[in-house]
Amino acid sequence: MSDRLENVTQTITRILDGYDIRLRPNFGGEPLPVGMDLTIASFDAISEVNMDYTITLYLNQYWKDERLAFSQEGDVLTLSHDFAEKIWVPDTFFANDKNSFLHDVTERNKLVRLSGDGSITYGMRFTTTLACMMDLHYYPLDSQNCTVEIESYGYTVSDVVMYWKDTPVRGVEEAELPQFTILGYETNDRKERLDTGIYQRLSLSFKLERNIGYFVFQTYLPSILIVMLSWVSFWINYESTGARVGLGITTVLTMTTISTGVRSSLPRISYVKAIDIYLVTCFFFVFAALLEYAAVNYSYWGAKARKKTKQKKKDIMERKITIHATASRSSPILIESTDTGIIELEDFRTSPLPSIRSRSGISSCATTPGTTIRTTDFPPSFRPARYNTRNTGLRYRGSRQNKPKVLRALTRGAGVLRASIPKIKDVNVIDKYSRIIFPVSFILFNMTYWSFYVV
Repeated sequence: MSDRLENVTQTITRILDGYDIRLRPNFGGEPLPVGMDLTIASFDAISEVNMDYTITLYLNQYWKDERLAFSQEGDVLTLSHDFAEKIWVPDTFFANDKNSFLHDVTERNKLVRLSGDGSITYGMRFTTTLACMMDLHYYPLDSQNCTVEIESYGYTVSDVVMYWKDTPVRGVEEAELPQFTILGYETNDRKERLDTGIYQRLSLSFKLERNIGYFVFQTYLPSILIVMLSWVSFWINYESTGARVGLGITTVLTMTTISTGVRSSLPRISYVKAIDIYLVTCFFFVFAALLEYAAVNYSYWGAKARKKTKQKKKDIMERKITIHATASRSSPILIESTDTGIIELEDFRTSPLPSIRSRSGISSCATTPGTTIRTTDFPPSFRPARYNTRNTGLRYRGSRQNKPKVLRALTRGAGVLRASIPKIKDVNVIDKYSRIIFPVSFILFNMTYWSFYVV
């Protein structure tokens, strides 16, 4: 055993004697082939906010360095990671890497195996965070492609050519993700043209499908229940203002909270996502339910107010008619005039001006029913009211100023719009129709939504 260890030590010392770590194998000749394979240890996290994912993997690289050949018998030496610092190794890096670290518990996780013909197996275990640009138009009913991009940093295709081994990836079937299902993977290689030359790039693409179960119980189902809860107000008496308004505001605020929670876990992207469409529609339904009660309340109390106003006007008209009848039986006086801008007097005896009462010898008993007095005996701005057609007391009737055309047009349009609105005699009709229209509309929306994004 001691002789064997001595021979191995002498062999390693001999092959490293005069070895130039700065030169690649077969320097000046054909490009060096470097084989690659990966073993997936675990998928750690996928972040939509940062557009990246974290993965722990084993990377193995294979090449042949004839300067390290020591036997023709197929001997294999497994050496410590320090040996990798004394020989040439590929300058492999991940093109879409954001942050990586090599595991060093309990020692640096590196593997070096040297075969007798100079073939080298160089392996390492590390965790890396890789960029993954996601398309979130269908979120959370989406599928994503996340890649691992492997490339030589300094050696162009004229020096190093990378290729996938016969079994390029292992461990994909055993890997699990909390929010995604790995449907499969695909490997390919291509040449990448950069400013410093043409490089060989190996790509490993994972096909990931998002699991919708989390979002069903955290977002979709609560939203559906909140929308259904807003319909309860259609069965509450329209006079219970506090109950219906409180229920409507609560459902609106709850939908706002759900939407805010969903947006906090997503990047600030400008396009509309599938979950945005659903939440906005649910918000519209609960807000429409609140507005429905506003329409019911306005129709009910507005009709009541209009009825009260009509009754009040009717009472006033009846009172005026009674006053007119009483005044006409006592002493009606009619004065003819063609002047504009006058003050009408039901009876000269009620005039506040003594000169009018005393002019032409008129007194409280100087006239008889049907007597006509010319207005030339009075100032041109005064005349008694026509019998049974004018109100008692004083009233100024000056020339009205013409309203602006725009105001008249707006008033006319408002009148036409008011006339086109159907008159609702029973406000319960609004609630009865809402009990049917709202659920049917929401069911149709869900059928359209799920058939478009899922089927």
